[in-house]
Amino acid sequence: MRAMASIDELKQRARRRIEEARPRLIELSHSIHANPELGFEEREASGALAGLLSQSGLRVETGVAGMATALAGRAGSGPLHLAICAEYDALPGVGHACGHNVIAASSAGAGIGLAAVADAAGLRISVLGTPAEEGGGGKVVMLDKGVFDDVHAAMMVHPTPFDMVDPVMIAVVTLKIRYRGKSSHASAFPELGINAADAVVVAQTAIGLLRQQLRSTDRVHGIVTRGGDAPNIIPELTEATFYVRALTLDDLEDVRKKVLSCFEAGAIATGARLEIAEDQAYAEVRHDPEIAAVYKRNAEAVGRTFPDFGEAMRRASGSTDMGNVSRAVPSIHPFIGIGGYPIVNHQPEFAALCATPEADRAVIDAAVAMAWTAIDVAQDAGLRERLLKT
Repeated sequence: MRAMASIDELKQRARRRIEEARPRLIELSHSIHANPELGFEEREASGALAGLLSQSGLRVETGVAGMATALAGRAGSGPLHLAICAEYDALPGVGHACGHNVIAASSAGAGIGLAAVADAAGLRISVLGTPAEEGGGGKVVMLDKGVFDDVHAAMMVHPTPFDMVDPVMIAVVTLKIRYRGKSSHASAFPELGINAADAVVVAQTAIGLLRQQLRSTDRVHGIVTRGGDAPNIIPELTEATFYVRALTLDDLEDVRKKVLSCFEAGAIATGARLEIAEDQAYAEVRHDPEIAAVYKRNAEAVGRTFPDFGEAMRRASGSTDMGNVSRAVPSIHPFIGIGGYPIVNHQPEFAALCATPEADRAVIDAAVAMAWTAIDVAQDAGLRERLLKT
């Protein structure tokens, strides 16, 4: 009878498989980076990810949860089911300035490495291609459609300038605002118009005054996407998109109500009619502390370091639909550093950093660290049993 493989043997087998796939993983990262696609339009990116997973022996399903660019690549038949989330949507204007090309490639690498050892490690692995993280919430759709129902833990790794094991990621809701007024000649007959652009100005002014009463962890920011057609026409239609953020979903509801009152003030002051549409809120991320500790140990083993930036840096918070997953399934969402600070996410300069040798190194390091974390979690009797019971 063949002896059971040790944890170290499983890890080395997974790492060898990832190293063998290195050229294809880097090619995937660079290809997605060079062809940025917005949320729910990531046809080339999702197709390339699905192709690589299929070529590497994973069973691939596309069109998951009714979304054309969502997918799942599966391997193994063990009792413990781990999901590795891949993102690949870009930002408008600045492309992959959040590094989702690195996320897609590193998640693919982790899945490929784990496919080589899943059965021996007692694992079932799903690499989930999740569209539209930057707006639209593909993971939320997948949650609602039951894709995570039998998942015991989930993980992904996100590039930033520095490594952090449990970054603060706060709740957010998107408000899409429309004011409808009445056009008129702005010089000859201004009294016959209702200025929808003024309504936005009133709302923005009210939000500015509201900031004194907001917590230091709250955020309100937005853009006017339509402000009028010509200076001599009183604008009859204006549109804006605003994000409202808070530390938790409960805090978010409080801030949201106050911000909505500011938009109502714009309508009252001008006589314009207000229309509001809201996207599904993203929850705050709840990092599973045990899994996070395992990841940190494995990331350090591949050469990553975790500087202590203090609370000031930890308050530099974004938001993600991985937060919704983390409320349903034990999860982690660590950062992996690609350098460059004070260049940061959502800047064009950060997009350029996401296809450099440092970003390529992050792809492989994150893939190995996630694969090793999955193996350790599956071999830790207490942790495994806790997850199996959730």
